Amino acid sequence: MNQSPDTYSRRWLLTRGMAAGAAVAVPTLAATQTASAVGALAVVDMELVLLACQVDPPKAGTGLTAGCGPHVLPVEQALRAEGLLASGNVDGHYGTATLDAYAAWQRRLGFSGIDANGVPGRTSLTQLGSGRFDVTRVVTTGSRTDSYGGRRVNTRTANMLRAADARLSWGLTLTQGSYTSSNPDSAGTHDGGGVVDISVSGLTSTQRWQTIRALRTVGFAAWLRTPSDGFAYHIHANGISDPDMSRPARNQVHDYYYGRNGLANHAADNTPEAYRVAFTWWEKYKRG
Repeated sequence: MNQSPDTYSRRWLLTRGMAAGAAVAVPTLAATQTASAVGALAVVDMELVLLACQVDPPKAGTGLTAGCGPHVLPVEQALRAEGLLASGNVDGHYGTATLDAYAAWQRRLGFSGIDANGVPGRTSLTQLGSGRFDVTRVVTTGSRTDSYGGRRVNTRTANMLRAADARLSWGLTLTQGSYTSSNPDSAGTHDGGGVVDISVSGLTSTQRWQTIRALRTVGFAAWLRTPSDGFAYHIHANGISDPDMSRPARNQVHDYYYGRNGLANHAADNTPEAYRVAFTWWEKYKRG
């Protein structure tokens, strides 16, 4: 797949001497106000704001996710202007304070439940940006009542699964879909959108890893779960940057970004190097 700077993969960053999560230059508040004064609105890339929503909150500090800070900052400035975010948190880091402030903005608009999870959706972000910034690269989930193999998923996830399936000579069989809290072993990861479990029954070890690679290629954070992890063999997959994703699932994407396993022990990813791919997400994959 063609790689370009807006993928912001770990591999791409390392080739430029930057570690994933390294700080990047962020426009100052004064500079943004000056631009507004002459009629130029900031441009907010929703894909990169969503990436920061997943990678930033679990961090111990307030470091920026590479490439994301300049797009998070106008969102935080707007939240500050709405009286929802303290000025000390207007820093380009989409941490827990920004999540809480954005959730308050969503509730102010009349949203509730998963629509007030602190993660920007198209409607809330566009309304926040009115007269302040323009939104580009919009991410949408589509219908929340779509399905794949009889399991409930949203349209974005269904499209991702079809694309991964097309890369394999065997089919994907889901054992658990999204928007369900029926399995306590899932620790809330399936409560929102974008998350599925996939059967590996009848697959060889190589086929299991090839399935992981196909899922990761189209934008899933995917891992093989094993008895040594405390699970029956299956694949757990999170559609990176799904706006409906639950917080526990978003925290798993944080782990994936940093090469970890998405479990409570945050151990190293057990995927063999031959089956790993550069960090990406569905919309980037579609651009090629």
